[in-house]
Amino acid sequence: MRPQVITIAGTDSGGGAGIQADLKTFEERNVFGMSVVVAVTAQNTKGVQGVYPMPLEAITRQMESLADDFTVSAVKTGMLVDAQRIEIVVHAIRRYDWHPLVVDPVMVAKGGAYLVAPEAIETLSRKLLPLADLITPNTPEAEVLSGLVIHSDSDRELAAKQIIKRGAKAVLLKGGHDEANPERARDCFVTKKRTVWLEADRIHTPHTHGTGCTLSSLITAEWAKGNDLETSVRTAKELLTRAIAQAPEIGHGHGPVAHWLLREDDGKNE
Repeated sequence: MRPQVITIAGTDSGGGAGIQADLKTFEERNVFGMSVVVAVTAQNTKGVQGVYPMPLEAITRQMESLADDFTVSAVKTGMLVDAQRIEIVVHAIRRYDWHPLVVDPVMVAKGGAYLVAPEAIETLSRKLLPLADLITPNTPEAEVLSGLVIHSDSDRELAAKQIIKRGAKAVLLKGGHDEANPERARDCFVTKKRTVWLEADRIHTPHTHGTGCTLSSLITAEWAKGNDLETSVRTAKELLTRAIAQAPEIGHGHGPVAHWLLREDDGKNE
């Protein structure tokens, strides 16, 4: 049976990030994707023009429907908007024992718009973080979650370990915002037992819209298929690097990556 996975997040009307990116990624990696829409955004490659949260009952009913009918192999969360919505998502994850859980702590869009209410960050840290089997923050998000300022590799490792102390089982601290390494994209993968640095050539392009969503979805898909976490993370980074390198230059701002290059055929079949 094909693994069945859920994304709990917001939409992206521009198609490059959010639930749209998640479902594209799931399909390309041969898992069956399902979704819980927490919010609808008016969004394109130039920015976010509006965020419209779904009613709490609608979110709860979506999760109930999926739990009632499907065998869930893995779940990821993305933009959860505010404390109330984080609370009901946490309740469902606990109720249905949805694991492994990959948390992408989406806080700020590429264009700078906040996608989560400031007061929700405490709820995310206190209630969702301890449920995470993996959390995938970028540098600004890791600074918020760890309470530390990050300038160096040692800072990055220390911040990741601090996030684990706050409850997450593993952390992938992404290196996209790391100005200290202009030619290499270095991600810090930390578990309770070890630290691994994952490197790739940095691709100098503005077309990185939805990379965080896509990366966390790739990891979720690979994990759901029975791969171990480190293998899933390594595969995800390799695939995303390829998809960024051949981004299709869609839109007039931060364009999306080439999701069709995530296929099992190594991107040869377009």
